[in-house]
Amino acid sequence: MPDAVVESISGVRCTVGESPVWHAAEQAWYWVDIPARRIWRLDHATGSTRHWTAAEMVACIAPRARGGLIAGMETGVFAVDLQDDGTVRAERLGAPPELAPGMRFNDGRTDRQGRFWSGTMWMDMAAALPIGRLYRYDAAGLSAPLVSGLVTQNGLAWSPDGRTMYLSDSHPTRRRVWAFDYDVDAGVPHGRRLFADMAAYAGRPDGATMDSDGCYWVAGNDGGSLLRFTPGGKLDRELALPVPKPSMPCFGGPALDTLLVTSIVQPGREDDPLAGAVLLVRPGVCGVPEVAFGG
Repeated sequence: MPDAVVESISGVRCTVGESPVWHAAEQAWYWVDIPARRIWRLDHATGSTRHWTAAEMVACIAPRARGGLIAGMETGVFAVDLQDDGTVRAERLGAPPELAPGMRFNDGRTDRQGRFWSGTMWMDMAAALPIGRLYRYDAAGLSAPLVSGLVTQNGLAWSPDGRTMYLSDSHPTRRRVWAFDYDVDAGVPHGRRLFADMAAYAGRPDGATMDSDGCYWVAGNDGGSLLRFTPGGKLDRELALPVPKPSMPCFGGPALDTLLVTSIVQPGREDDPLAGAVLLVRPGVCGVPEVAFGG
């Protein structure tokens, strides 16, 4: 397989870039900068970028079939519409009773049936509190917690057939990726098992995506790389990146052959010209189409 081609999107830097998603209907990329409360967009055809600012932190997003986005934010799950004046109109759809002050939603995306999933975390990572939980939002509303005891929920992805769900905990005390059997009709994961112990590799398992071969691509945060695991949990490829803290990859582009990779500014390296860069990576394989939220 040839070496990956990597380039940086000019003029875009994020403090904590996260949650890239390819919006096929618009032929555009979206992602967020969490502490800046920004949602970014990159138009594929023109290369132009713009951003919108929300009233609270936006941690993860997915397209809605009816238009706009769905988002996991500080105080719940929201329907989001991006306004011409650069602001965000957000309508709260639901919030779990366990979401206390000092917490927020973190990583999230839709499953292959268009249900939205996201998990919560305590924002002070130094406290290492295992109070994060994973939720599903669909036409029936916000579920009860379906996975509990997480410190820093991350790494959500589904196999191409939707029957395996992946989830990580990226906190330095955890650094694990799990796989679950997934009931595609009920939207319920079960049979949790260890998929990859990232203590054996460089970096912490941050955001992730799937390719068409059913392999799991995860950002090695603090390791400066993307790691590709086979469905059996074997590391078969590692791509070095020019940023130390990649946070999440997502396949997109008309042929789904490009990874957009967000990153986080490393403390003490704010003057690095690539601090918080957003990268486009062509790894020589293709991804799986994202599914718009259908609720």
